[in-house]
Amino acid sequence: MPSFIALGLEGSANKLGVGIILHEDNQPAKVLANLRHTYITPPGQGFLPSDTAKHHRSWIIRLIKDAFRTANIKMKQVDCICFTKGPGIGAPLHSVALVARTLSLMYSKPLVAVNHCVGHIEMGREITGAQNPVVLYVSGGNTQVIAYSERRYRIFGETLDIAIGNCLDRFARIINISNDPSPGYNIEQEATKGTQFVDLPYTVKGMDCSFSGLLSGVEAAADELLFNPSPENAGKYTKSDLCFSLQETGFAMLVEITERAMAHVGADSVLIVGGVGCNKRLQQMMSEMCEERGAMLFATDERFCIDNGIMIAQAGLLAFKNGSICSLEDSTITQRYRTDEVFVSWRK
Repeated sequence: MPSFIALGLEGSANKLGVGIILHEDNQPAKVLANLRHTYITPPGQGFLPSDTAKHHRSWIIRLIKDAFRTANIKMKQVDCICFTKGPGIGAPLHSVALVARTLSLMYSKPLVAVNHCVGHIEMGREITGAQNPVVLYVSGGNTQVIAYSERRYRIFGETLDIAIGNCLDRFARIINISNDPSPGYNIEQEATKGTQFVDLPYTVKGMDCSFSGLLSGVEAAADELLFNPSPENAGKYTKSDLCFSLQETGFAMLVEITERAMAHVGADSVLIVGGVGCNKRLQQMMSEMCEERGAMLFATDERFCIDNGIMIAQAGLLAFKNGSICSLEDSTITQRYRTDEVFVSWRK
C-alpha cells in the first residue's frame, strides 16, 4: 500500500507551525506531529513584521527537530516539503520559505507552495469530514465566504476593509487586554461576562462586510467608558459589555452573509476555519442558523483552526500527489495570494 509523508511549514503571521502528516491509500490522514510557537507581544502592542520574522528564525529549527522526534521518523522518509507561499506578512513568510528551500536543497526533496487559506480549508475538511460545505474563513488577516466550484475555491463574499480577527485584535489593544494566548481569545472570555448590549455599526453590503465602522464605533464607546468618562455615561456599560457587543454585532454580520451564500449555492453544511473559528459564540450563532435551515455545522478546535503547520502539510501533500511541485526559482512568497487563484487539482 503506497504511503506519503509531508513536512509542512507555516509562518504567515505571529504563529510559527511545523507539521508532519501521513497519507495512506483509503485511510484518513494521520497527524504525526503538529507543533506551534507563538510570538506574543505585551498588552496594547501589535507585532512588527521584522520582530515576528526574527522570532520565526529563532524557533523554526528547534520546532522542526522536535516535530521529527514526535513523529519518530527521519527526513529521508519525507516525500515533500510544503511551505506557506501566502497570503500573509512578508518578512515572516520569507523567513520560513528560506528554511523550506534550504531543506529542499540539503535533502533533495521536492517543494510544494501552499496557499494559506486553502490549507485551512483542506485541514478543516479532513478533520471534520465535511464534503462540500460553504466555508467561512475568519482570521486576523482574512474574512471570506467560500464555496467550491469547477476546481476552484470561489469567494462569494469577503471583508471590504479589515478582517474580523484584526478588528478584535485592535480592540484588544485599545482596552489593553493581554495578547497571551491571543487577544481574540481573551475578548471571548471577557464577553461571557457582558450583560448589556451596546448598539454598534452593522455594515453588510450584499455578500460583503465592513468592519472598520464597527471598530470605530466600539473604540468611541471605549473612549467614553475608559478614557473620557462623563457623569451621564457612568455605569451605562462595562468593558465586558463592549466585548460582548463587538462579538454579537460582528458575528451576526458573518452569519448573514454565510446564510446568503448557502441559499445561493444550495449548500446543506457550513465549515468554519481560521483562528477566529475557534470562538464558541461564533460557532453557537452559526449552529443556530444552520439548525433553522436543516443544515450541519462543522468546526475544529484550536489545534487545527489556529494557524498551524499540519494544514500546510495536508494541502501540500494533496497537491503533490496530483503532480504539483514548485521549482526552486518559483519558491517565492506572495503576500496577496488570493484563495481563488489556486487550481484545486485534487478535487473532482
